[in-house]
Amino acid sequence: MLKTRQRILGIDPGSRSTGYGIIDSDGFRHRYIDSGFIAVSGDDFPQRLSNIFSQLSQVIARCQPQCAGIEQVFVNKNIDSALKLGQARGAAICAAAQAGLAIGEYTPRAIKKAVVGNGSADKQQIQQMMKILLKLDFLPQSDEADALAIAVCHANHMPLKRAGIATQVRGGRWR
Repeated sequence: MLKTRQRILGIDPGSRSTGYGIIDSDGFRHRYIDSGFIAVSGDDFPQRLSNIFSQLSQVIARCQPQCAGIEQVFVNKNIDSALKLGQARGAAICAAAQAGLAIGEYTPRAIKKAVVGNGSADKQQIQQMMKILLKLDFLPQSDEADALAIAVCHANHMPLKRAGIATQVRGGRWR
């Protein structure tokens, strides 16, 4: 038997914009709570990382999630961008870990497959699917939609984890 609903924070890390999405879920049914993005500007990279950490910490304190899901970093052609993304991801993980949240990590492909059914889905498909799945009366901004998709992906894996079926999932892992 499943526990009661859990509040889940989804995090889409970025060094210029970090999306967050919060849902309540029992692993099957999801209810929208809050979402948005942290727009970080400026050339001082350490200060941008500090802003991600502090603003995400404020979101966590305000919404009180019990666990979090975050996107794993993938390396494309630009190594410098991947390194900066990894550092932004680290700041976000630190904010969640400091709040005592269990964190699940998921590849972009696993997230897209979990919410759209296609690991190659584009940004617009994710936005539309989040609007439909969470019964939103607005189309979420791209980073915000990605973060909500990460929260839904994490929620979809909760019943498996609770049942002891898996400690590692394809395309993602739990910490």
